[in-house]
Amino acid sequence: MRLIVGFTIGYNVLEAVVSIAAGAAASSTALVAFGLDSVIEVLSAAVIAWQFSRRDPDRWQKPALRAIAVAFFALAGYVILNAGLGLIGVIEAEPSPVGIVIACLSLVIMPGVAGVERRAGTELGSKSVLADSRQLLLCAWLSGSVLLGLVLNTLLGWAWADSLAALVIAGFAIREGVEAWRGEAESPVALLS
Repeated sequence: MRLIVGFTIGYNVLEAVVSIAAGAAASSTALVAFGLDSVIEVLSAAVIAWQFSRRDPDRWQKPALRAIAVAFFALAGYVILNAGLGLIGVIEAEPSPVGIVIACLSLVIMPGVAGVERRAGTELGSKSVLADSRQLLLCAWLSGSVLLGLVLNTLLGWAWADSLAALVIAGFAIREGVEAWRGEAESPVALLS
């Protein structure tokens, strides 16, 4: 479990730095939000690492789930606010080739890491690990959304496209936050239903 958490933290720190820097350079709210999502994922992984460093990890499951829920809600709030600003023209994203590359990498890497963590969470019987695996899967969906927005902006000049796609992800983040807060942890595949 520590190896999974260590990889997740390392990759997401890199993803956060690159995405936030590229997003700031391109005035892309979706790309900055993507970087902030990576920060939230690092915090989520740190919560899981903290939980499993305790003598009785099960005792700390509820606080860990609540912390993950707050991370989902924070992500949703940030994305909704910035997507709204993009849709009304306050912020206009420019094309970002670096953003396209990091979104592609995450779209490939995160589902695999989420699957490994989901299996570990199932084997350990840990709802908080399962919730964290859903956070990683949300990153993959956010990667796809950001990628779509960046590509449409680059190819067609549709600066608003990444804001619109990000709103879909905000809906998933709210749903996952509510489920984590309640202590529910389903398979990430259930998100599609």
